[in-house]
Amino acid sequence: MKTTSLAIGLIAAGLLHGAVAPDRLVDAADMMTDIMAAPDKGIPQDLLEKSQCIVVVPGVKKGAFIFGGKYGKGFMLCRKESGVGWSAPAAVRVEGGSFGFQIGVSDTDVVMLVMNETGAKKLLASKFTLGADASVAGGPVGRTSSAETDAQMHAEILTWSRSRGAFAGISLQGATLRPDDDWNKEMYGKSMSNRDIVMGDTKPPAAASKLMSLLNKFSSRKAARR
Repeated sequence: MKTTSLAIGLIAAGLLHGAVAPDRLVDAADMMTDIMAAPDKGIPQDLLEKSQCIVVVPGVKKGAFIFGGKYGKGFMLCRKESGVGWSAPAAVRVEGGSFGFQIGVSDTDVVMLVMNETGAKKLLASKFTLGADASVAGGPVGRTSSAETDAQMHAEILTWSRSRGAFAGISLQGATLRPDDDWNKEMYGKSMSNRDIVMGDTKPPAAASKLMSLLNKFSSRKAARR
């Protein structure tokens, strides 16, 4: 465990050194633009419309040399209580470890859709483990969610990843999410919890405008029906 934790720490320090929240917000928007521009290979829009929250983590770093680790920084946004529009983004870290004989480094984009309020409440805990604290399944790919399996239909969280241009559902079992307090303070000028950010009426940073506009665009029909 100590060795795996050390591996994750080294990856985080080495590969994400110098990353700042505004730049990552722009990266998140660019990533979602690419994904939604290819509906036959991206996230089904009807699932995005139905989702309660979304987690967007551009460029999760994965490195491995006997021990493997994953580390990424991104953002979660939830629907406003009115159902129209999205909350300001709250910063999150994705961490996880793997054990095995593997060598290499990759750069992977990750998207998670939280499909109900129960899953959203769990996600706002101080530490959240996919598969342990909530049911998780790889999401279907395509224009609509007609390809959903029974497991996907009952999962609280659906997850996708993109690496080297290939986009597919992936379960991400065992990965953990936790708030990134440093980035929240950087974005909002003071210490704020993820719950306060996404459940309150927090004014989003300017760098989040592109990402929020994109999410509003692809979930406007759902919001209008609420």
